[in-house]
Amino acid sequence: MVILRPPLVYGAGAPGNFAQMLRLVDLGVPLPLANIKNKRDWLYVGNLVDALMTCATHPAAANNTYLVSDGEPVSTPEILRGLAKELGVSSRVLPFPISLLKLMAAIFGKAEQVDRLVGSLQVDSTKIRHQLVWLPPYSFQEGFSKTVKGNGMKP
Repeated sequence: MVILRPPLVYGAGAPGNFAQMLRLVDLGVPLPLANIKNKRDWLYVGNLVDALMTCATHPAAANNTYLVSDGEPVSTPEILRGLAKELGVSSRVLPFPISLLKLMAAIFGKAEQVDRLVGSLQVDSTKIRHQLVWLPPYSFQEGFSKTVKGNGMKP
């Protein structure tokens, strides 16, 4: 048995915060998230599939648990700007005090969602990279591009 523990997985049809961010950026909605200084690891679904295939075929994988990611931690504002670039739209990421953003989120019952946007989440995928000589076949930028195209978004 092998256990893979990925961070947030993205790709065509990804639900949750990622899909919401993609829609909001595409619509040109101003987002008050420029002051966020977090770092988040992500995993493109194509990289997840490749890691699963590697674990299924590599004899050293048996009875191990692996953290797996694209290996390129990015901030929430970087994600939003990257999506805007892929969509061919203007990036409307604006500065806004994070403390005020959290207060407003708490008032409207969205504290958990905002905490996920402003918080950091990094994983160390060194073990799978060294033990199984696994490298993600898609860069973060390639995964983003495929995700935008796979969601039927412009350009």
